[in-house]
Amino acid sequence: MLAAMWCNGAVFGIQNSCGVLFVSMLQLFGGGQDKQMAFKTAWVSSLSMGMVFFCSPIVSIFTDLFGCRKVAVTGAALGFVGLLSSSFVSTIEPLYFTYGVLFACGCSFAYQPSLVILGHYFKKRLGLVNGIVTAGSSLFTVSLPFLLRVLIDSVGLFNTLRVLCILMFILFLAGFTYKPLVSNTKDEGEKKGKFRFPPEKKIFNFSVFKVMSYRIWALGIPAALFGYFVPYVHLMKHVEDRFGDSVQEEVLLLCLGITSGIGRLIFGRVADYIPGAKKVYLQVTSFFFIGLMSMMIPVCHVFGGLIAVCLFMGLFDGCFICIMAPIAFELVGAQDVSQAIGFLLGLMSIPMTVGPPIAGLLRDRLGTYDVAFYLAGVPPLIGGAILCIIPWVHERHKLKERAKTVDGETTEKMLENESTLVSDAVEKPVKEMESGV
Repeated sequence: MLAAMWCNGAVFGIQNSCGVLFVSMLQLFGGGQDKQMAFKTAWVSSLSMGMVFFCSPIVSIFTDLFGCRKVAVTGAALGFVGLLSSSFVSTIEPLYFTYGVLFACGCSFAYQPSLVILGHYFKKRLGLVNGIVTAGSSLFTVSLPFLLRVLIDSVGLFNTLRVLCILMFILFLAGFTYKPLVSNTKDEGEKKGKFRFPPEKKIFNFSVFKVMSYRIWALGIPAALFGYFVPYVHLMKHVEDRFGDSVQEEVLLLCLGITSGIGRLIFGRVADYIPGAKKVYLQVTSFFFIGLMSMMIPVCHVFGGLIAVCLFMGLFDGCFICIMAPIAFELVGAQDVSQAIGFLLGLMSIPMTVGPPIAGLLRDRLGTYDVAFYLAGVPPLIGGAILCIIPWVHERHKLKERAKTVDGETTEKMLENESTLVSDAVEKPVKEMESGV
């Protein structure tokens, strides 16, 4: 549990603190000549967060094939190499590969096994354990921005990235604790003497897309996330543009992290009392407030107003994240939930990657982030509206399934009665003949 908590914290603590790194990269590589520097720099953080989710379907397949321990250890090693190599670049472009692809792929391969392995060890208290593990992200998001600011001011960006490599090295060691209690495909193959890949249908389980409610969910969530990651990347720079050095902008990430952790605990518990697919209404509410708070950011001309906005945004961000798995269980069932989540995370990667660079481009063209934040609030509202119909569609699907079951049982009983009558009609003359003899 502690190893998985460290993984969650190290991966998303660094990702969520990208606003501090973004400002430092702009200062280091900008030079004032390139008018599209905010656009170019935003791609580093966007690629990184996007690749974490984009790799999820592939990671779920590798985890099924090779087990949690090998995938997690390999991922942490890859992330370490990517982060270390990022500290030796001289321009922004190599960071697209070293930080945006290599480091992010490593994070993805380390992160997903940390969630899968929990189901091997915990049954009765799995909900509590998941809450503690995901709280690791909030804990690191609260503390890491302040640490990064101190390190960047004292030793510079590149040495700061080398210090962050320590987190990845500890994550590498933590991966060795993921001893599987459930045998995987490779283990079974080795016992028989050779390893064979399972059939393609078992590796790529596309049957989840036959469920209408899941298809709507897999459309609505990515639609809502085009503006989701924009505040995490650009809020620090927006505060610097508007308030200068008179405020400590890292306080905003502190507020996001604290209330996100609180939101996960509160709404995770609330979701236990909401039956079936109606849990989706919690995500609808989350997207409504996330969109509204994003639109409120340009309106706040007082730093205290931005603190209030970030407190609310973090609270409902925690709500959105903590009920992803319970909703997936409701829509597709326990058997298909692993790849259902993997496919969804993969689809989420596209809008999360595209959103922040577009916001950076608007900042470069207009000289302000106001329009970018207004537009970032629109997709969550649209996505939330799409999700509203899921409970109705899901209930209708369940009613059809029940009707099929009832019809099947009725037909089966009719066939049983018919066979009983036939057997009685045959047995009666035979018994009469036997009694006559």
